[in-house]
Parts: sequence; C-alpha cells; structure tokens
Amino acid sequence: MIHHVWGLLHHPDAEWHKISGEHESVSHLYVHHVLVLAVIPVVCALIGTTQIGWTYGGSDTYKVSITDGLALGVAFYALMLMAVGVVGSVVHWLARKLESRPSRRNCIIFAGYIGTPMFLSGVFALYPAFWFCMLGLVIGLLYSAYLLYKGTPSFLGISHKRGFIISTATLCIGVLVLEVLLAVIVLLWSMGSEYSVVWWFFG
Repeated sequence: MIHHVWGLLHHPDAEWHKISGEHESVSHLYVHHVLVLAVIPVVCALIGTTQIGWTYGGSDTYKVSITDGLALGVAFYALMLMAVGVVGSVVHWLARKLESRPSRRNCIIFAGYIGTPMFLSGVFALYPAFWFCMLGLVIGLLYSAYLLYKGTPSFLGISHKRGFIISTATLCIGVLVLEVLLAVIVLLWSMGSEYSVVWWFFG
C-alpha cells in the first residue's frame, strides 16, 4: 500500500514512469493510495481540534467536541475524496484538444498521486494554529505543483510544451478548488465551537 509515496517525494521522474507502466484502475488507486493518505489530515485535525484547540494567535484556544469532531471528520474525508475526482476531471477536460488525449481514468489517477504532498501536509493539523497550518498548506501545495509539472508530460504522454500549458491551467484551477475546499473545511471544523464563523454569521 502507498508504495509510491517515497518515490514521488525522492525521485518523481522515475516514479511517474513506474506508475504509468502499471496501468492501474481508479478503484485500485483509491483503495491503495487515496483512501489511506486522506486519513492523515482527518485524524490529525480531529486530534488537534479536540485536544489542543484552534488558535488564531494569542493564548485563546477553541476546542471542538469529540462527537462533532467525528461527524466533521467524515465530511472532511468525503470532500477530499471528491476533490481528487474533480481535479482529475479538470485535467481530462483541459486535454480535450490533444490528439492523444489521456483517458479520464488516467487523469484521475494522475490527480490522486499529485495530491500526495497535500495529504501528507495534514500532519500540521496536529497543532491547529492558523500560521502553522498555513505553513503546512504552502509546503504541500508547492510540492504538489512540482509533481504536477514533472509528471504531466511523462504520465499523460504529451510533449513538454503541451504539458507545461496543461500543468499551469490545472494548477490555477486546482488552487481554486483547494481554496473552496479549505473554506468549507474551516467552516466545518469550527462549527463545533461556540466561536464558529458559521454561528457568528447566523447569530
């Protein structure tokens, strides 16, 4: 399981070729990679928000109850799984004019592996201080972008020029998807606290 993680982090070029040669299915990707790695940010956020508590600076912390945390964790998990499919569909749509257009299956698999650094950066949620979580997010996003630019030509079987164009467009759309996902996640995780943005808005 998740045997490609080290390769993607240490030698992405060789690992992309290895992944491409396996011709795995979307279900295999989810069972052996996405479903496992997506647990990391969920568990870390659950521990951080229920045991340590959110902090936006200063000494005040706002904890989420265990019951709310579990329910929100399930929603958080489902959103991340959906995000992989959305980004994969975006890559497939962007490649619609290519003569050798990659299949939707390959695009979703590609998106699942690109998200590896983002899943791993979820460990930062163990200490849910705003600045610390943002640091983890930036690190994960930068390395995901690196994997995107490295992997697009080799995994999708297109030229470097085409790969650069598709990578740039995917990164821009992917960042938008990420921002929406993060906004929803912050709202969800804060709903277990009386200081939630949601309660302030409807109060």
